[in-house]
Amino acid sequence: MSRVAAFINVNRPEAVDLAEELIEWIESSGHSCVLIGDSASVVNREDLIISESEIDGSLDLAVALGGDGSILYMVREVSDFEVPVMGINLGRMGYLTEVEPKLAKLRMQEFFEGKHAIEERMRIEILIEGAEKPQRALNEAVIEKIDIGRTVRLGLEINDGFFTSYATDGLIVATPTGSTAYSLSARGPIIDPTHQALLLTPVAPHSLFDRAVVLSPDDNLRIEVLPDCDASIALDGHVVAQLEVGQALLCKTAEKPARLVSFGANNFHRVLKEKFGLSDR
Repeated sequence: MSRVAAFINVNRPEAVDLAEELIEWIESSGHSCVLIGDSASVVNREDLIISESEIDGSLDLAVALGGDGSILYMVREVSDFEVPVMGINLGRMGYLTEVEPKLAKLRMQEFFEGKHAIEERMRIEILIEGAEKPQRALNEAVIEKIDIGRTVRLGLEINDGFFTSYATDGLIVATPTGSTAYSLSARGPIIDPTHQALLLTPVAPHSLFDRAVVLSPDDNLRIEVLPDCDASIALDGHVVAQLEVGQALLCKTAEKPARLVSFGANNFHRVLKEKFGLSDR
């Protein structure tokens, strides 16, 4: 018997409808299901609710019903426990949600039967100097200005050696998975998500050096806020803290990657081609 945790994008009626159907099917197949957060109330199954603090390694599978935002949430909650994550695509065509709704039961049955692969995706870990606990992200960490009319100045050290300073709207530290997220809109390169690398992309830099830089996954970064403007920190699109002038952020590759369930159907090159409307030549 497998224990499955599900997270539902409650703002998508089709996700709620499918979740009700899947929960009934999971339980009738002899497996157990738990629901995270508001997911339980929206399908009237409060008996299945667990809090985020109750998530642990006893889960065999985590399922996200929604778009890429839903799978980013689930990855954040379960990856430290090495729980594999399956994304069911109920948003726009994403890079992370591989399973189409009409195939949801089939893919879950294949997972239970071991007919799947696990694709490991690098995550990044950030720690504000002086803080007790690090935080992790699958796509990116963004250090950006707070004041609309001003730039933020950031000093970058790589492996304890000063590299350069930026006067910019923000600086993105992205994983290969995150290269097709915010970094892409800032003209960063597209990197195959199975690679291992740290990608630095400045946002609207006010300097001659405006290039994105691809670094080794073994590099350790220190980013300090220089006078005279504070900055905010966002992980996978959510602001998590603010940095005052003189404070610094440490960034490195996380020890445990995200583990995404794959069935060989979501070829990255095909998704890239469809996403950007590329035609055969």
